[in-house]
Amino acid sequence: MLSTNTIFHTLHQQVRYITKEMNEKLKDYNLYSSQWSILYCLDQFGPMKQTEIWQYLNVEAPTTTRTLVRMEKNNWIVRVEGKDKRERIVQLTDNAALLLPEIKQSIQQIEQSLLKDLDSDEIQQFHILLKKIGYKGVEANV
Repeated sequence: MLSTNTIFHTLHQQVRYITKEMNEKLKDYNLYSSQWSILYCLDQFGPMKQTEIWQYLNVEAPTTTRTLVRMEKNNWIVRVEGKDKRERIVQLTDNAALLLPEIKQSIQQIEQSLLKDLDSDEIQQFHILLKKIGYKGVEANV
């Protein structure tokens, strides 16, 4: 039987490899995988509070804020004041919305390449198993 050390070491190595591949592809758009995660959230859920983003992605607030500042400078997102002065709503810029279909297609090509050795049932089972491990995620409140 495999040890949990072996399983999680393999998982960690695979995630590092996937992140490296994503970063390589995203370099064409001057993006990193951490920024893509935010773009993906905004594309899926629409405008979100900063707190919802870092909670959903399970990333610390200061890290998310630094990433959002960089993305705002590069015209990917805009942050607007929410109901009170402390709340910030994050939304895609027109530039991001224009480029998103092309970026999603590039990412999908990588994802399909990474899953090419799995059949559709294995892909479904893989997704189910991933969702059973540890962190269950936070639903976006949109």
